Amino acid sequence: MEFIPQINPLGNIWLSAFVALLPIICFFLCLIVFKTKAYTAGFLTVIVATLVALFVYKMPFIGAITSIFLGFLTGLWPIAWIIIAAIFLYKLSIKSGQFEIIKQSVMLITPDHRIQVILIGFCFGAFLEGAIGFGGPVAITAALLVGLGLRPLQAAGYCMIANTAPVAFGAVGIPIIAMAQSVGLSPDQIAAMVGKILTPLCFIVPFFIIYLMDGIKGIKETFPIIFVAAASFTIAQYLTSNFIGAELPGIISAVFSLICTTIAISMFKIKNIVRYDGKTDFNDIEKLKLGKIIYAWSPFILLIIFVVIWSNHSFQVFVKENLAFTNLKISFSALTGDLQIFKPSLVVEGQKSGVQALFMSIPLISTAGTAIFFAAICSIFVLKVKPSDAVSCFSATIKEMALPCLTIGLVVAFAYITNYSGASSTLGLAFSQTGKAFTFFSPIIGWIGVFLTGSDTSANLLFGALQQATAIKLQMQDTLFLAANSTGGVVGKMISPQSIAVACAAVGLVGKESDLFKFTIKYSIIMIILIGLWISFIAYFMPAIIPDSVAVKIS
Repeated sequence: MEFIPQINPLGNIWLSAFVALLPIICFFLCLIVFKTKAYTAGFLTVIVATLVALFVYKMPFIGAITSIFLGFLTGLWPIAWIIIAAIFLYKLSIKSGQFEIIKQSVMLITPDHRIQVILIGFCFGAFLEGAIGFGGPVAITAALLVGLGLRPLQAAGYCMIANTAPVAFGAVGIPIIAMAQSVGLSPDQIAAMVGKILTPLCFIVPFFIIYLMDGIKGIKETFPIIFVAAASFTIAQYLTSNFIGAELPGIISAVFSLICTTIAISMFKIKNIVRYDGKTDFNDIEKLKLGKIIYAWSPFILLIIFVVIWSNHSFQVFVKENLAFTNLKISFSALTGDLQIFKPSLVVEGQKSGVQALFMSIPLISTAGTAIFFAAICSIFVLKVKPSDAVSCFSATIKEMALPCLTIGLVVAFAYITNYSGASSTLGLAFSQTGKAFTFFSPIIGWIGVFLTGSDTSANLLFGALQQATAIKLQMQDTLFLAANSTGGVVGKMISPQSIAVACAAVGLVGKESDLFKFTIKYSIIMIILIGLWISFIAYFMPAIIPDSVAVKIS
């Protein structure tokens, strides 16, 4: 039995796109208008998406149920596992009493909350995004900022906006590399174009965060430091993406910006310190010895060490060759029988384009969540946390994460049934019919893709072929549209239901997801419009900066 998704099931692409949009409309209404809890919004959205899949796209019932199961379990592993491990590590730091030292050490650098958000949310968050991705950066940095005195909604919102800068390159360039392989091009060409498109966005983000926190006055008071943070990150990302490749722009730009910003803080003293916890007296900040600071930060130093090891290609090969038994697979063949669900072909309607996987892979060791968990286990011994206290921390983490995990599972289930049925492809194909105006809509497709899937990698794989085919049809460089897809996705990340659930879980705002969604949605819409205009300007007024396509042989 075969299911080949029909991308235009109603015969009119715009009518089909409207129906495909109904689950997304349902989600928006639930969070913004009815202000339901995220898991309720996720559940209702899954129901609407299932009805659309069954009655409009004629998806077999068994296929729909299987895609929901696959999506839900993928939401739990590896995504929820990363967040559980990150929150566990954070709780161990608090339980040991060392988080108070961390707070003091940050206060020694700067007690100003505005600069702390740039240091931790922007610089450190970008490093984590370049290393692990999957929501871990926002969870860790937002939790740190709450511990430093920011209000939970502030911390989550600012970190989600800050996270836009490095998302396009993701964890060691995977979003770019995966898309390049899927369309048969060189990842270096796409990475170079992404670096050029992102230049203004990366430079503006730190200033925009400070503006949201304290208006024009805040920008004036912190200008030298924020300028250094923005310029160092932007320059490093541009140079790395254009002259090294797709793997390291996130990590190199983050580390370089963190160093430069710390130096700038020591050179430029802020006269007016801004705090959101009412603290005005900073005379009680204790001078700390370097060894004491390093010891307090040891859980996060271990986090960096383990993440770097896990990101190393040699380690991944070692796990694959020697620990293959830790890569579990859950097959749904007993449920699906001989059903085959094909990927929708965005070039030729009804054409077979590869089979969707109807099994789930569970890499127990090689996933980033396990790297963070190992860092947490080592931290128990380094910080001398009692075993009973460690168990208590993990138990509390599981209890706190129960509803967020349910939410994450539901929104990923929604993404899977939308993708497997062909509904998400309908939305992409509709935008590709806009002719020369497609230069504006190209990044919007990536924006929708990341909203649906929560992942720039998934959005690139989902719509890469469509972007390339449309470029060929319009006789334009496909590297521009492929880069636009990834760039548009970066601002879709801040409104992705998956990201919203993760951020709220990290700062204790479970049940308040609608508040965070309302905070980020307006800025996401403004940014994607500006990116669309920027892509159009490049296409028609600066075509010389677009790298030529370089085909590669995919083994």
